[in-house]
Amino acid sequence: MAQLVLLPGKDRSLRRRHPWIFAGSVGRLEGRARPGDTVEVLADDGTPLGRGAYSPKSQIRVRMWTFDAAESIDDAFFKRRIAAAVARRQALPELAADLGPEGGVRLLHAESDGLPGVIADRYGDTVVVQLTSAGADKWRKAIVHALLQAGAPLGVTRVYERSDSDVRAMEGLEPTTGWLAGEGEAPLSIVENGVRLGVDVASGHKTGFYLDQRENRLLTGQLAKGKRVLNCFCYTGGFSLQALAGGAEQVVSVDSSGPALEQAKRNLALNPGLDPARAEWREADVFEELRAIRKSGEQFDLIILDPPKFAPSAAHAERASRAYKDINLLALRLLPPGGLLLTYSCSGGIGVDLFQKIVAGAASDAGRDARILRRLAGGPDHPVALAFPEGEYLKGLLVQVD
Repeated sequence: MAQLVLLPGKDRSLRRRHPWIFAGSVGRLEGRARPGDTVEVLADDGTPLGRGAYSPKSQIRVRMWTFDAAESIDDAFFKRRIAAAVARRQALPELAADLGPEGGVRLLHAESDGLPGVIADRYGDTVVVQLTSAGADKWRKAIVHALLQAGAPLGVTRVYERSDSDVRAMEGLEPTTGWLAGEGEAPLSIVENGVRLGVDVASGHKTGFYLDQRENRLLTGQLAKGKRVLNCFCYTGGFSLQALAGGAEQVVSVDSSGPALEQAKRNLALNPGLDPARAEWREADVFEELRAIRKSGEQFDLIILDPPKFAPSAAHAERASRAYKDINLLALRLLPPGGLLLTYSCSGGIGVDLFQKIVAGAASDAGRDARILRRLAGGPDHPVALAFPEGEYLKGLLVQVD
């Protein structure tokens, strides 16, 4: 096993159990290591600090598998880690329904489950896996085998790969998709908070759906009764259908993707108890549509802003901040006194504090007094390791205006 020796003073974050080693912290590599190979990590004085996956083409040169310098990285390691991650979710009562036969739940959340570069979302009998790092890619067979074993009690029989995110290019990896275990039709459906939703694991966003918003969609339903609701960036209608299920008077859903809106309409049809007459679907650029709504004088009691990732990294934060401020400003102007705004950011480059400042600035520019009623984040199947705050990518606010 090759040894990677850190520069003096560059072991501090590792001793705090942060799992990333950046290229600028590396002193030298003793021995040979190919992409994804396990290397032993040493402080500059030779103290062993653990073992991680080597990635020579990435600015994150090593992602740590373990901080135990004696722990072997082998098939048994992945079996233990994945079984432990699934068991943690099974111990949470609030996830019981989502772990049922037709539920959707995240089983592996990368660094926060001790498996950098490994995402696994379970939809009924199918697990969709994303392998975004060189180390995860190298251990794909062991990961798939362990997922099938740990998922068997949940009814998991198939594994589909969606390793097609841009992050793989930074690791020198090509995109790859397809069945890794089992086969069949990729479109399937789940039941979330009593609403049935279609999931296209082959061509949908991410792994086919956004499971991280499950609890926030439920909250939307609880707030929506009797209200006119505007859902911006609605994708396949998750928030929209929860609002309808919660008794919304009307739900207007806006997205620039025609195929996403068609899937949203199909999702509505999967729920015969929901009144399609209360749903309106608009294919449009959200920024332009909000300006047009403002011009028309139309108002909504509850507005949902769940835009795509404007800032994938801190380097994009300034430009993204302007986009977030613009869209929140437009939305705040469409709310009557007492109106509610559910606003989110999934950008890793926008922290919790910065996001609040952006929304506060938007309210100020809109001439609205507003207050935070609730801070929002991902669900318990999307944990955030205390030593890895970067894992808290999703943040949201429930805001009420005067």
